[in-house]
Amino acid sequence: MTRNRRLSIERIARAATVIDPVFRDSPQFLAESLSLELGVRLVVKVETMNPIRSFKARGTEWLTASLSGRPQLVCASAGNFGQGMAWSGRKRGFPVTVFCAVNANPLKVERMRALGAEVRQVGKDFDAAHAAAVEFAAAAGALIIEDGRNIEIAEGAGTIGVELLHWPEPFDSIAVPLGDGALLAGIARWVKARRTETAMIGVCASRSPAMERSWRAGEIVNLPDAQTIADGISCTSPFPEALSDITGVVDDIVLVDDDRIVEAIRRAHADLGIVLEPAGAAALAAVMTEPGRFRGQLVAVVLSGGNATAEQLRRWLTT
Repeated sequence: MTRNRRLSIERIARAATVIDPVFRDSPQFLAESLSLELGVRLVVKVETMNPIRSFKARGTEWLTASLSGRPQLVCASAGNFGQGMAWSGRKRGFPVTVFCAVNANPLKVERMRALGAEVRQVGKDFDAAHAAAVEFAAAAGALIIEDGRNIEIAEGAGTIGVELLHWPEPFDSIAVPLGDGALLAGIARWVKARRTETAMIGVCASRSPAMERSWRAGEIVNLPDAQTIADGISCTSPFPEALSDITGVVDDIVLVDDDRIVEAIRRAHADLGIVLEPAGAAALAAVMTEPGRFRGQLVAVVLSGGNATAEQLRRWLTT
């Protein structure tokens, strides 16, 4: 039994009826060739087949649908969350300003702008961009939206859990990429309320383990830097709210190396015909890294995003 939580089961169910249908009911199917190779029954939940190529709009859709008035919205993002904010803001008439690092994925920056967001590139990493976003919001009287802190973002992501549990058999394990925590928190909240025996596994990049270390310590552990190719799950300073949200509903958190993430990108492309970015491949990489943990199980993995540049794909798929 879990304690009272910020995330509401009732609101997750409501979000599943409010989020734009283009982001709901994403494909989930048994990946037969990978299942045979890994010794598991592997179900993939593909969150790349939508206008922003990631799950992030589930949260931004529920968030913007829950707002009153027409405030200016400000956020920091590595790119996918900013695309979700831009898409949902444009749909509902909210002006959106996104701060990202100067070295952010250029494809993601281009798409945020194409979706109508004002994009400001500030600082060398996400933390610098986030600080600039907070400062700007305070000066402009705008509403700061923080992925991992605003509960609606996690509740929207929790609709993935609603859909996963439509599978006709109970999952033994579900592996979910873990960065700021919203995706894992939302899915785990829904799953554990209905099937406590299903193991919820978070997956962090080994070069960005702040959330994993914080979860194990039971308190925030800030790290000075993160040097991973998986920018979508890079996190050096977890929000206390996000740590609280995953505590008690997550069974374990595993770390995956960048080279194993690249291998997962290649296998998803070769075996499934799916293009993934590094964060999007993290959960698959976890099953490939620790096959003994999952052997013989029915396992679901969330393939959370596919915003890789052409240059990245050439490098990762051909070398």
